[in-house]
Parts: sequence; structure tokens; C-alpha cells
Amino acid sequence: MSEDTGWILLTNDDGIEAPGFRLLVQALNAAGHNLVAFAPHANNSAAGMRINLGTPMELRNRNDLNTEWGLDSSRAETRLYELEGTPCDTMIVALDGGLEHAVPGIHPRLVVSGVNLGPNMSQDSYHSGTMGAAREAGLYGMPAIASSFTSFDPEGMESSIKATVELIEVVLGVLPIEPVNLRRPSVDLSATHLSRWPIIPENPAWEADPKAALRTAFQQGELMLNLNVPPNWNGQVTTTRLGMRWYRDAITFNSIDGDEAATFTIGASSIDHSPVAQSDCDVVEEGKASVSCLPVWPQTHPLALDDRLLTWTLESCEGGYPAWLYD
Repeated sequence: MSEDTGWILLTNDDGIEAPGFRLLVQALNAAGHNLVAFAPHANNSAAGMRINLGTPMELRNRNDLNTEWGLDSSRAETRLYELEGTPCDTMIVALDGGLEHAVPGIHPRLVVSGVNLGPNMSQDSYHSGTMGAAREAGLYGMPAIASSFTSFDPEGMESSIKATVELIEVVLGVLPIEPVNLRRPSVDLSATHLSRWPIIPENPAWEADPKAALRTAFQQGELMLNLNVPPNWNGQVTTTRLGMRWYRDAITFNSIDGDEAATFTIGASSIDHSPVAQSDCDVVEEGKASVSCLPVWPQTHPLALDDRLLTWTLESCEGGYPAWLYD
């Protein structure tokens, strides 16, 4: 075990043998990152934050994939597991005791969910299993990234892998080797990044250093990152907000037994979007990678981020990444 680099916990919603997951594992291994994966055994796309309650789920060692995928153990360690559950199940199992059972002593510093085949922008954030897993990790106090390739054709997916690895390595620069808030051993409601709702202070404490407040929010699991990379990625990155997409004609149906019953299938025939300044949808259409900073907790929750502080997440550094990722 490499003590100086720590560990990254991986999951996804397409299943452990999905191309995007394999490519990400291979790229991170080549870059020298220690990895432990708790991923679904099968495709769980659009699972959102669904979990299995009261259902035994088998966890299986998949280190056979180390050889199949050509991973180099001299560069870094890789431990792979599959769970018969949803993306959120994988995070609950891993972070609430499964890691300690399967790989004692490994305490990941970051969670990465993906790389997903297909976009996760705008209201996709409510349905996405990829984003659901990252959000679940945040609920457990872990910093997390969700990553998606915005095409449903895996051809050219390597661009999203490159962008994901680059973002991970930027993010690791603001994270300690071991997590600071795993399982939330204590809760500090006086933290400067938190909302005081329904009280709205005129001069919140975070104003003294908004970037530091956002870094703390990320380290504590109150803020997550959502990356979307188009197939025609031009190499540029932009910090964004969620945009507006509209799924048109979202169902098809067929009558059966006359008019007494029918079958309905969900799947939009077209997707429109309304232009929004600095939105993920618009940026991706321009061929850029989108990095959105999203609150983990809903508005009015005691751990929700201050809305005015969130406006600072749109501040970019010269390379396009969120400015708070740098001192």
C-alpha cells in the first residue's frame, strides 16, 4: 500500500465491466493512483438514489479484472469488488463498513462515480445513478466527483477519461490523504459555508474567504462536482451551473386487449434546451468540458450551502476549473 498517495474509491451506474469504468481504472492505474472499487454488478442507469432495503446483496471480489485489464501492480494497487445492488447501495455498503470488512485499513480520500456513457446535465441530476452515487458519498461526508461522457456511443470516450483524470488530480491537491469527515463523526452547524436559513445574515462569515469556505464544503461532503465531457471535446474546461433541457415526447405506448390495457415506454424522441448563461448544456454544445459545483443537501436542510456562497462556484481560474480548487 502506498501511504503517500492515499486511495480513491470508484463506482458507477453502468456496471463494473462497462467500457467507461474499465478505461478510467486503467488510466488511473497508469497514473499511479491506488484504487478500490465497489461497483454495481450490472447496468443500473437512471437508478437515481434508489436503494435496496432489507435485501441481502452479495459482494464479490473481481480482482480477476486486474489481469484482464492489464493493470500494473508495480505502479499502484487496485482492489475491485462488485455488488448486487444499485449505485447508491455500493456507496452505503462501502462507506458504512464494507470497506473495513473487505479491505481493512483503506480509507479513501475521494469518491469518483463514472465515467458514465451518456450525459448527466440539467434535470438528469435527479435521475442519474452516476450522480446519485456521488451524492450518497457526500451524505456520508466524502468529497465526490460524478463524471459523464455526453454521447451514448462509446467511440471517442477516451477524451472523457483524460478530462476525468485531469480533474481528479486537480481535486487531490485540496484533499488530505485520509478523509476528514467520513461517516460524519460530528456536525458543526456553525461552519461558515452553511446556510443559516431561515435567518439570512447581512455579513456572513464566509465573505472573508469564500474560496476557503468552498474547499471546506467539498472536503466535508457538502459540495460535489459534476463533470460532463462531449465527444468533440476541444480540450477546454469551463465552470458551470445546471442548464435547462427538455425531454420531448417522452413516452410511447401500445394498446393491448383492445383499450382495456396499454404498455408505456419512457424514452424521449428529442431533447431541446433553453440557453442559460454559463450552463452545462450550453458549454458542452460549444465542445468544452463542463464542471458544475452542486450542493449535496437540499435547500432548507441544516447542512445546505449558503446560496450566496454558491455564486462563487462560478468563478473560474485561468484553466477553467473552479477557482476555489486553488489557493
